[in-house]
Amino acid sequence: MRLQCLSCDPRWPARAAEGLQAALNDQHWVQLIGPGAEQSRVPETIIPPGPGLLLAGGGSSGRRRLCLHPVAHFDQSASATALWLAGIGIAAAEVQLFNPLPMHHVSGLMPWWRSRRWGGSHVWLPPALMRDIPALMRYCEQQEGWCVRPALLSLVPTQLMRLMADPIGVSWLQHFRVIWLGGAALSSPLAHQARLHGLRLAPCYGATETAAMVTALTPQRFLDGEVGCGDPLIDVQLRLDADSALLVKTPRLAVGCWQATVPDRLAPLADPSGWWCSGDRAQSIAGLQVLGRRDGAIQTGGEIIHPEPLEARLLALAVEHQLSLEAVLLLGVPDPEWGERLVALVRFGDPAQLALLERLTASWPAAERPRRWVLCDALAPTAAGKWERSRWLQWFRTL
Repeated sequence: MRLQCLSCDPRWPARAAEGLQAALNDQHWVQLIGPGAEQSRVPETIIPPGPGLLLAGGGSSGRRRLCLHPVAHFDQSASATALWLAGIGIAAAEVQLFNPLPMHHVSGLMPWWRSRRWGGSHVWLPPALMRDIPALMRYCEQQEGWCVRPALLSLVPTQLMRLMADPIGVSWLQHFRVIWLGGAALSSPLAHQARLHGLRLAPCYGATETAAMVTALTPQRFLDGEVGCGDPLIDVQLRLDADSALLVKTPRLAVGCWQATVPDRLAPLADPSGWWCSGDRAQSIAGLQVLGRRDGAIQTGGEIIHPEPLEARLLALAVEHQLSLEAVLLLGVPDPEWGERLVALVRFGDPAQLALLERLTASWPAAERPRRWVLCDALAPTAAGKWERSRWLQWFRTL
């Protein structure tokens, strides 16, 4: 058995896919890494028989780890998704999958994997194409099967927002039968705009640890106004513990995780009963509603604040008052009086509008009102739509 490292350049995803297929055919384990990342020194002695994949996980906490999945997990994930499609009248073998997500993330790997499993067609959409919306439209119209096969798309909310800001982008999005949306929460203003345009969004929830999505909301239920991430797929069980932590049980849970801090063994994910604590908080199982990361909670003034709902509230406030707020991230910074104080990193199209946003939040409860606002032109989530809060906290500390 051999462990290979495969660098995934977002500009040339098809090349990485060819390399991955060859390695899997040779029964190897493959670590997929993104641009600039280094191969982790995982001892081959702790890796089970192949083939399989090592993918970086860790969510928003910054504690990076590698999740180990045999190929059977991705096959099962694809099969569960195919059954979900069948439930809304779409035959998986007939679809055309369009994929603008990076292959070293499970969200970008799975559209390609599904096409292999289902027999449908797959179209890579490199980052440069996603930044040129007229060219994107022309490119897709030239694809064999466009306007013939049911078209499916996977996006993160940042990509959706950029596309919806352009009329051509809206027209392009209207072509798709299903637009799976994951990686981060869908804000209410963006959801409202998407419904006005008749976009068939399917907000979903999943993780690297679960080999992609474990719940999905059908497009019709989204268009009817339902919120949340839908119901569990056929091979998934969900429950909440006493602290509202979301627990997941599925046979495609990673066989273990490797971290550099404990390099000589794999750490199991599930408890003895097979349940994995996702690290997210939720308030509903039927029509899953995720509240945010448990490890991202901020304790300020004797109250526990979860930043994600406040970030969504700020974005909604910006839309209401036509402010060019493009990104916002709330952090908890140690403070002798408050325990932690709330700091808002923001990126504006017009930075002069920050003063107005500060005034609009002046009446918010003290624990929910940022004590400091910081302009950050580089502020952005990862390509998979995740916020690396530890990274931006470190950036703030350098100011």
